[in-house]
Amino acid sequence: MPEPLTLDGFRADLAECLFLEPGEVDLEDSPLDAGLDSLRIVTLLERWQAAGADVTFVELAERTSFAQWWQLLTERTRGAGHADA
Repeated sequence: MPEPLTLDGFRADLAECLFLEPGEVDLEDSPLDAGLDSLRIVTLLERWQAAGADVTFVELAERTSFAQWWQLLTERTRGAGHADA
């Protein structure tokens, strides 16, 4: 079973796709300006859906910062404690 979604895990997922360290991920950055293409976004989306996030690609694409992604994910993730960390 996948790990619950946490802010640290969210940052680590983004960092992996952006070839950064988690601490280097600026949540105010635009996903597209940061260098994420649609394939990487789908990869992240599948990971987060497996962790219980009920979100779609279009919903992510409509948001303009990683912080907005995190807000959406925390609102749409099943289970308690997912927003901790």
